[in-house]
Order: sequence, then C-alpha cells, then structure tokens
Amino acid sequence: MTDTHELEAQARKLLPLTDAVFHILLSLAEGPAHGYAILQEVDARSDGAVRMGTGTLYSAVKRLRAQGLIEEAATDDPEGRRRSYALTRLGRLVLREEARRLSALVDVARRKAVLEGGLE
Repeated sequence: MTDTHELEAQARKLLPLTDAVFHILLSLAEGPAHGYAILQEVDARSDGAVRMGTGTLYSAVKRLRAQGLIEEAATDDPEGRRRSYALTRLGRLVLREEARRLSALVDVARRKAVLEGGLE
C-alpha cells in the first residue's frame, strides 16, 4: 500500500486541474454520483455559469479513471444503464490539494485588494 506522503506527492504532480475536472471531483466529494447527477450539480453550483457537455464529462471521466482519481461505484440502477463514480483516496487528495492551491491564490488576491474593486 502506498503511504500518505507518496500519495500526496503524486497528487501535487497532477495539479493544476482544469475547471471541468475540478467541478467533477467536487461533485463526487460527498459520495458517488452518476454522470447526469454530476452535470446537474455543476450547473446548480455555478448558477448555470458552467455548462459542461456530456462529451466533456465522459472524456474527463475516462481520463480520471485511468489516472486512478475516480472509480466506478455500485449503483442502485436495476437496469444497470447508469454508471456511478466515486473518488478514490488519490482523488480526494488531488481535490484537497487543488482546493488549497486555489485558496492560496484567492488569499493573494485579497491581500492585493483585487476583490475590493481596486483595479483602476
């Protein structure tokens, strides 16, 4: 089993994430979801500002599975038509590290008064 320090180093190597990938991982932070649910959550969370197409979603899902960030999860779909996905341990670390990276950037913007509208 890989120790935490190795996983954290592996996670940092995958940064920065694209907006689409960050949104997908964020959608899975509270538990497994199928593709359509991910799309709905991204749309709701962004008040419609982020519109991810199914092609973008499933291309990213394929890549995230290959990288070991997400895995297929058990589903309650009796017909087995919907695949659900869940974060792996590495996926959670990548999501956490990206959130920390973005938070640090926002902290810099605050210190520079960028958020107060002082860009004139």
